[in-house]
Amino acid sequence: MDPKLLDILVCPVSKTKLIYDKKNQELISTAAHLAYPVRDGIPVLLEDEARALSAEETEQYRKQK
Repeated sequence: MDPKLLDILVCPVSKTKLIYDKKNQELISTAAHLAYPVRDGIPVLLEDEARALSAEETEQYRKQK
């Protein structure tokens, strides 16, 4: 994921910055508790396509910031 792109992308639900999870190919919104998929290097920022994060997952990502 291009770091410049990551700097300008925000969560469409919460309008907050996203965290890139390279291992799982997801963009994480800790504010909205959602994980957006990245398919073939393209972020899919659709709420319907996002995976809900558990409270434990959200806390883990918050600690990584």
